[in-house]
Amino acid sequence: MKASGIKRKAKSAKRKVETQNLKFLVLSFSFAFFALHFTLLCFAENIKQPNVAGSFYPDNPQELSQMIDTFLDAAKPQAEEGNIFALISPHAGYGFSGGVAAFGYKLIKDKPYKTVIVIGPSHNYGFSGVSIYPEGTFRTPLGDLEIDKEFTQKLLYKDKDILFELGAFAKEHSVEVQLPFLQKVLSNGSTTLTISTERSRSANFSATKNGGPASAIKSGGYANIGGVNHYGWKIVPIVMGDCSLLTCQKLADLLKEAIGNRNDVLVVASTDMYHGYDYEESEIIDNLTLSYLKNMDAQGLYNGLREGKLQLCGGFPVVSILILAKELGHNKLSVLQHTNSCVVTGKMIKGIWTVGYASCVIDQEKGEIAMLSKEERQKLLVIARNSIQTYLKTGKKLELAEADPVLIKEMGAFVTLHKHGELRGCIGNLIGQQPLYLTVRDMAVEAAVGDPRFSPVTLEELKDIEIEISALSPLKRIESADEIKMGIHGVLLRRGFNSGVFLPQVATETGWSKEEFLSQLCSQKAGLPPLAWKDKSTEIYIFTAEVFSEKEIKASE
Repeated sequence: MKASGIKRKAKSAKRKVETQNLKFLVLSFSFAFFALHFTLLCFAENIKQPNVAGSFYPDNPQELSQMIDTFLDAAKPQAEEGNIFALISPHAGYGFSGGVAAFGYKLIKDKPYKTVIVIGPSHNYGFSGVSIYPEGTFRTPLGDLEIDKEFTQKLLYKDKDILFELGAFAKEHSVEVQLPFLQKVLSNGSTTLTISTERSRSANFSATKNGGPASAIKSGGYANIGGVNHYGWKIVPIVMGDCSLLTCQKLADLLKEAIGNRNDVLVVASTDMYHGYDYEESEIIDNLTLSYLKNMDAQGLYNGLREGKLQLCGGFPVVSILILAKELGHNKLSVLQHTNSCVVTGKMIKGIWTVGYASCVIDQEKGEIAMLSKEERQKLLVIARNSIQTYLKTGKKLELAEADPVLIKEMGAFVTLHKHGELRGCIGNLIGQQPLYLTVRDMAVEAAVGDPRFSPVTLEELKDIEIEISALSPLKRIESADEIKMGIHGVLLRRGFNSGVFLPQVATETGWSKEEFLSQLCSQKAGLPPLAWKDKSTEIYIFTAEVFSEKEIKASE
C-alpha cells in the first residue's frame, strides 16, 4: 500500500514536470514565432535608419535644413556649363566639411535627376568587394528616400565581388551624410512635410525653404515620414570595401551598362582626403592627389593610393567613377573647393589631427569631343608595337597604309615606353608634320632606340614593355601663365634658340605647383633660368593630350 502510494506520487510529479516542459516549449515556440514575425515585418518594411544623425549633423529637421541652407548660401562655385555627371564630396561632420560639400551641391540645384548613385568607403566593417543595398528606403531627418530597386538589380551578383553585405551599412556614415544635401537641392522646391519628432509632435515646415544660421547641434528626434518617398528621384547606395583595380573597373562597367543612354543619373563619390597630424603635409599630399583627379588618371590614382603617396579614404569609389565618367564621355574634372580641418577651425598647429576636404565636379564641356575613338586608340597602339618589333628585327620602318580620316590628319604625338613601371624611353613630335599614324610609327621607334637617356630596347625585352601614346592638340600661344590648367595642359616654353616641353601628365606625376612646374621646365628642359617664364620675351604655348596605354585598353576590355 505504501509502495503504491509512492508510485502514484512519482507519476503525479512526472506529469507535472512534463506539463511544465510542454508549457515552456509552447512559450518558447510562441516567442520564437513572434520574434521571427517581427523580424520579417521589419525586413519587409526595410527602412534603413540613420547612423550618425545627431553627431555628424543635426537630428532636428529644422536645424538640419537651416544649417544646409547656410552652407549653400555661403558657397560661391564657378558655374559649370556642361552636363554635370558626378560629384566628389567630403563626408566628415557638417561643422568641418559641410561648407566644402555645399560647393558641388549648389551646382546641381533643381537638376532633373531621376537616379542618384552614392558610393562611399567602408570605415567600420572589413570586407572585400562592393556592397549594394538592394531595396527599401534610407531615412534621414528630412524624410525617406526610396532605393531604385530596378537599377540595383542590374548590378547585384553580376560579379562575385558585387553583392549585398548588410554589415557594410550597419554603422557606415559615408553614404548617409550625402543624403540630406541631396534632399535639399533636388527636392523640387515644393515639398512640405509633416514632421513628428521627440520635441514636436506635429510641426509643418518646408524641406526646401531657406532658413537662418543654424544653432549648435542638439539632441532630438528625426523625421518620421512613414516610409513615403516625397522626392521625384531615387537612390542607389553603394559601399566599397577593399577592392582591386579590376573590381573598380567591373563596377564601372556594370554602372555604365545600367545607365545606358540615360542623362538623368548623378553619381556621388564620398571621400575625405589627407588624414594625419601635419597641416603643411596635408597641403602637399592633397595637391598631389588633386593633380591626379584633374587629369582623371584612375590607374595612376589607384597605384598612388596603394603606394601610400596619395590619400583618399574613399579612393576606390573615386577610382570607379573616374573610369565610369571617362567611358561615358564626361572627361572634365574641376576642383571647386579644397581645404582642411585646421583651416576650418583656425587651429593651424602641427600635431593636431588634420583631415583634408575637397569638392569636385565632373562634366562634359559643351562641344568637347574626344579626338580618338577607342578603336582608333587600339589601332595606334598596335601600330606602335608592330613598328618597334619590325625595326628591331629588320632595321627598317614598318610599311603600312591607313584610310581612317582621323588617323591621317597631321597631328603631333609622343610615345612613352615603360618597363615594370619604370620609364624606358620617351620621344615625340609636338607639331604634326605628317599623318598621326605615321607620327606614332616613327616616334615609337625613336622612343625604343633613339632616346639618349637609355640604351636601345632589345627584341627580347619588348614583351615586358608597356606602350603609352599621347596624341596632341594644336599648339596655342597664351599671354599669361594664369591660363594654364595643371594636369590638363602640356606646356611648350621658348625664348630665342632655347625651348622645352612638359606633357600634361608631368604635373600629375610630380605634384608640382604651377610655379614649380614652370621653373623646372625652364631649368630642366629649356636651359633657361628658373624664372624665365615670367619674362615677357619668353613665349608660352599650351596644348592638350589624349593619353592612352596598352594597360588601360586591356583593363577596359
